[in-house]
Amino acid sequence: MAGFFKKLINKITNTAEIDWDDLEAELIAGDLGVRLSLDIVDELKGLGRKITAHDVVDTARNHLSALFPEDKEGINMSDSGKPTVLLMVGVNGTGKTTSSAKLAHLLKSNGYSVLLAAADTFRAAAVEQLVRWGQRLDIPVVTGAHEADPSSVCYQAHQQAIRENTQFLICDTAGRLHTRHNLMEELSKIKRTISKQDENAPHETFLVVDATTGGNALNQAKEFKKAVPLDGLILTKLDGSGKGGVAAAIQKELGIQPRFIGMGEEPDKFTFFNREDFVQNIL
Repeated sequence: MAGFFKKLINKITNTAEIDWDDLEAELIAGDLGVRLSLDIVDELKGLGRKITAHDVVDTARNHLSALFPEDKEGINMSDSGKPTVLLMVGVNGTGKTTSSAKLAHLLKSNGYSVLLAAADTFRAAAVEQLVRWGQRLDIPVVTGAHEADPSSVCYQAHQQAIRENTQFLICDTAGRLHTRHNLMEELSKIKRTISKQDENAPHETFLVVDATTGGNALNQAKEFKKAVPLDGLILTKLDGSGKGGVAAAIQKELGIQPRFIGMGEEPDKFTFFNREDFVQNIL
């Protein structure tokens, strides 16, 4: 049983009577968010009897299962004959560049051709990191000059992907603080630039969040959603102390579905989000 639920069971089992405020605080501390935690507590109160630890766990799991949509093991591919463009966004340190490479590897492993664009042009280390991943995974990477306009790198990469009939283009953008207006505007510019060669591009934009940051990831998602439409969530660092509950809070409050999870450093430790596995094992 996952650590969060095990802790809940131990705590409630050793308590003579449920302290509803304490239970609510425990659920919120599990990064489920205020709204979902209140829903769970309200349903438990409505049972009208003495509550067991397993009542709490079963109710929480039922709410989570109902919250997440059906699993979507795939990506909305372009129907124009042009490359499917995926835009990766997020704050610094979430594992965005690594996730870009791992997603490229996952797609390649499924038989697709992939091109990576290193659009984090202001941090040389990020470009070098993506290039190293590309060499390791045998996936081409388009780079620009240091401090080049990120939009131009994405545009050139899109041109190359179109020319070479590549099926997927993944654009790794710079990590940015969600509180910095000018950087958020840059994302909007990248989106406008890519759409010049295909009005439907980018076809999907994924927000990469670190599971260990808890509620702060919800704030990040709110701000990024203001700058660009978000089609899905990539949840990283679930092999560490991250409980992953923030994915539920983001789904509940913003309707952004988890699409992929990262569980470690190796390329194959990156999979499609599976609702049942997540509810039973991750949280």
